[in-house]
Amino acid sequence: MHKLSLAAAALLAPLGALAADLQLSVVDGPAATTPLYVALFDSAQNYDSNKTLAAQIVQMNHGTAKLSFPGLAPGRYALRVFADENGNGKLDTNLMGMPTERYGFSNDAKGNRAAPGFDAAALQVDANVQTVIHLR
Repeated sequence: MHKLSLAAAALLAPLGALAADLQLSVVDGPAATTPLYVALFDSAQNYDSNKTLAAQIVQMNHGTAKLSFPGLAPGRYALRVFADENGNGKLDTNLMGMPTERYGFSNDAKGNRAAPGFDAAALQVDANVQTVIHLR
């Protein structure tokens, strides 16, 4: 039994080496302590249908926040973030549908009257990656 466990561990060890961490810094947020909602997507289809691979809520302090998505398989990922400045748990918009709270995307991608597409926001994660999103 012990030999079988060692053999399984030896076979699986290279798989662990493929995992990578995505380190994210978000800047240009409000000065007040504010919840930051962060969503991670692993495909264009999931991005378009808002089906997250992972999500986190962290506190922004003095306009910045840092967080991590550890152990990701190699691939392309996109991030969407927003600072919930009024604390209601959603990204508020005006009558025209434009956000009234600060938001951002990986690669600081920008859309044309809509959110940018997955390809514009996608990051290649093959090894540990550090990225920054500037809120607008």
